[in-house]
Amino acid sequence: MEKLDRYARPLRAHLMQCWVRSWTPWVLLVLMLGGSLLKELELVPETYLSNKRNLLNVCFVKLSWAWTFWLLLPFIGVTNYHVTQNALGVLRRLSHLLVGTIIWYICTAAFMHIENLTGNCYKSPALDVLHQEHLNKQHCHQGGGFWHGFDISGHSFLLSYCALMIVEEMAVLRGLYTDRNPRLHAVVNALVLALSFLVLIWVSMFFSTALYFHDFSQKLFGALIGLSAWYGTYKFWYLKPFSPGLPPQSACLTSKNPASYQKTW
Repeated sequence: MEKLDRYARPLRAHLMQCWVRSWTPWVLLVLMLGGSLLKELELVPETYLSNKRNLLNVCFVKLSWAWTFWLLLPFIGVTNYHVTQNALGVLRRLSHLLVGTIIWYICTAAFMHIENLTGNCYKSPALDVLHQEHLNKQHCHQGGGFWHGFDISGHSFLLSYCALMIVEEMAVLRGLYTDRNPRLHAVVNALVLALSFLVLIWVSMFFSTALYFHDFSQKLFGALIGLSAWYGTYKFWYLKPFSPGLPPQSACLTSKNPASYQKTW
């Protein structure tokens, strides 16, 4: 218990800060641009992470939305209820996960559709001889061919969106005091550590994608769509009264004009 608290306390102190939420999207953009530049200049040697079958990719990235969903579900439920004591408000806030699931499904389906529309099937990775009888990626692979189209980076999209979503939900920690409830304190600390670990993996693998995979334009489109999904929800729609709303204590107060901010619960 003490070790859990020792590791979680500094994370809670930092993750609830407004500057973390403000700087995370810019950090992701810098990582994508910097990693892509290193890839284009061929300055990065092959490593374990350059293999698509590496453990982090297979066990975490391929299931990134599932990991994010199932850890945010108890975190949002427990922390938001403790702060607001409003069960209906908590259910409303949990609908963020439904919104995220819809965004994930629509975007990934759209990416596959775009790749099918823009691609062709080739007999070899050299892309020299066409397999004209195969008109989509699935049939092409079943026929032993190689499909080449505009493959928007799903990793760049989803990893950026998941990382930003977790960071945004950490805003509730600003008004969360659990020291008097040991059981709740332990649960929240465990969830904070798990979610922080996820953010570390998502950002690391986002950078790994920039270093080793996809063309620059494919990664740029993926990252911009992820950032747009975050901005369109947390910075626009969730500010509206007919939305699921922002996490409690999400407003960033400043000494210049504290009256211009209001609580979101």
